[in-house]
Amino acid sequence: MEGMTLKSRAIAFAFCTGAVAFILALFATAQSGIQGGDLTRSVIIAIVCAVMSWASAERAIASYAEAVDDSIERLAQAAQGDLTSPTPARVGTVLPELANSLDGLLSQVRTSLDRVHSLAMYDPVTQLPNRTHFRREAAELLEALAPTDLAALFFIDLDKFKSVNDNFGHAQGDQLLVKVADRLRAVAEGDGRIVFQSQPLIGRLAGDEFTMLAPRLGSRDEAERIGDALLDALSEPYELLGTNVEVGASIGVAIRPDQGHSLHDLMRAADIAMYHAKANGRAQCQLFTPSLAARLADNLRLETELRTAVDAQQFTFFFQPQICLTSGNVVGAEAVLRWQHPALGLLAWENFLPQAEKSGLVHEIGYWAVDELASVLGRWERLGLTTRIAANVSARQIVRPDFFAQVRHALGRHRASADLLEIELSESIAMRCDDTALAGIARLREQGATLVIDEFGSGYSSLSRLQALPVDRVKIARSLITDLATSEQARTIVQSVIGLVHGLGFSVGAEGVETSAQRTILEVAGCDHIQGPAIAEPMAEAEFHDWLEQREARSRRA
Repeated sequence: MEGMTLKSRAIAFAFCTGAVAFILALFATAQSGIQGGDLTRSVIIAIVCAVMSWASAERAIASYAEAVDDSIERLAQAAQGDLTSPTPARVGTVLPELANSLDGLLSQVRTSLDRVHSLAMYDPVTQLPNRTHFRREAAELLEALAPTDLAALFFIDLDKFKSVNDNFGHAQGDQLLVKVADRLRAVAEGDGRIVFQSQPLIGRLAGDEFTMLAPRLGSRDEAERIGDALLDALSEPYELLGTNVEVGASIGVAIRPDQGHSLHDLMRAADIAMYHAKANGRAQCQLFTPSLAARLADNLRLETELRTAVDAQQFTFFFQPQICLTSGNVVGAEAVLRWQHPALGLLAWENFLPQAEKSGLVHEIGYWAVDELASVLGRWERLGLTTRIAANVSARQIVRPDFFAQVRHALGRHRASADLLEIELSESIAMRCDDTALAGIARLREQGATLVIDEFGSGYSSLSRLQALPVDRVKIARSLITDLATSEQARTIVQSVIGLVHGLGFSVGAEGVETSAQRTILEVAGCDHIQGPAIAEPMAEAEFHDWLEQREARSRRA
């Protein structure tokens, strides 16, 4: 019966009724056998019963059957994607409850699909197209342009969004994103300065990153004017919980066809320009230029070579001695990272570590560095050396929840104590350390490690904060040492810093000491330890041991 309508089933029922009547009539009229007259009478009775059954069924179910058939057909249309056509009128007349249920079901399906589409295509906070939707729509807009048509893609990154989340909470951070989206819409709708030939497309990619595609520009200068308008709009203060908050933005701009025709090429170029704007001070709009492209190529090559260097273990540590100005003894050595590049030779950390930070490879290098330093500490202890090893810790390392556990594990694996380990944090990092990091530092200090604040005087420190930190020593920034022998003001500043640090109860060191004159001034001013070219340049581990032995030999002869 599959595939039959109710009307077809009613006809089949009538035929079945007639057949049953025929058989019963045949048996009822047959006396001693079936004769021709009996067949005729039975057929007539069967026909009459079938017709009567058909007439009765037709009257009873014809209208219901048609209504149900219409409902089935409507559901079949819905299954093919038609969710908007009305329910047939006959269904509403004959079967109103079924019609209402059908309308309710299709309405719920439409609502659910609309909600799913909205979640899949639009950012729930700002109601702007999300990354997927923006990329699809932008690609279609770009494909519709003629080869020489101008268009501009703006990559927008908020400068201080994290501080808003930290200080006001994520709910207010979301409110800020809504206000940013409204300002972007206002610029796209025209603020008097800009008249768009085609409506721009705005999207929120993720976090505090937004994009805007302006198709069919009149000139390249128009892209700069749009960028300035966006920058002005986003630089105005935002009101959050009754407080005016300045956030600002860094904007990168890529122009079609100068930086390519595809969305992928434009996004890549605009992203590069945006990061250049951030690196140059933020709160500015930067157009992509060929020089940025060359820099990108260099960075990509460097990143590839860094990945190879991590796998091939091309990194090593050099050690720069630190001496006590009172006794002249070597009290420590700073471990300085070097890269033994197969083509360029030995590279200082300044030449590769910033790119490692950007690419995320700094974590892999950091894992190696921790393990290697623990290995060196273990070797030096077994050799009977009492020279401390100072190691710089980056901001990315100090905030990792597993960093201090990794240090302790490495020390244990190489059978090294923490007594000779000295952790160096730059002044700016130390001022931003959270409670978790401070607790990790305190635990290492309990095991014998020491903490040094590096580059002191190069940033802005809170003295109360500095006094509360678990600090053992403070190193004066090399920028304050440079003019020490030639500038009275520099000498006054350094002497004041030394007195201040001693007053807080910490010992004082200085790095970057290049001349004997600088050394003498620091000694007179009361500096405790120094390091720099005036003592020795950084050297490989074997050279450092030789240097120590020669220095001790000279000391014994003296």
